[in-house]
Amino acid sequence: MDFLAPQVELVRPWRIATIVAATVAGIELVLLLAAGSVLLGRSLWPHVHSAATRAAIEAKHHAAPAKPVVRAPAIAKLPRSKTGILILNGNGVEGAAAQAATLVDARGYPVVATQNAPRTGYPTWRMMAAPGFAGEALRFAKDMDLPRARVGPLDGMTVKQLHGAKVVLLLGISR
Repeated sequence: MDFLAPQVELVRPWRIATIVAATVAGIELVLLLAAGSVLLGRSLWPHVHSAATRAAIEAKHHAAPAKPVVRAPAIAKLPRSKTGILILNGNGVEGAAAQAATLVDARGYPVVATQNAPRTGYPTWRMMAAPGFAGEALRFAKDMDLPRARVGPLDGMTVKQLHGAKVVLLLGISR
């Protein structure tokens, strides 16, 4: 009769050591994250608190219905013959400013100068008015049959750069 040899379970101590080491490392990681959150939170708290306070104050002020602003319509003061126009080619098409100058001149406006804009690629025609001449710009837009043209203040230009013009016509890709 053969005796069965007792089964000996092999002990693998490296597995237990690995599990213990991973558990300790996980606990240390959680403790480091908690400590970092507390320290970072203390340094950021004043900034977050002041930003939240400002946002609450702004929300309170903007929550009230605003009174409508009634502005008087801009009225042209100068006749067409005294309203100088500066034409800037902002669409990149060679000769576009000269063609536009012909149209502007035909409508009774003197063309002060034609030149290229600092950059090209403007999507639409725009008009900029010298300070106090928004009425002239609006009348010019109507005379040029540009009902959708945007009229705004001088954007990046000084009055000196206008060469005496009251309105700047910036040519874009489409009217």
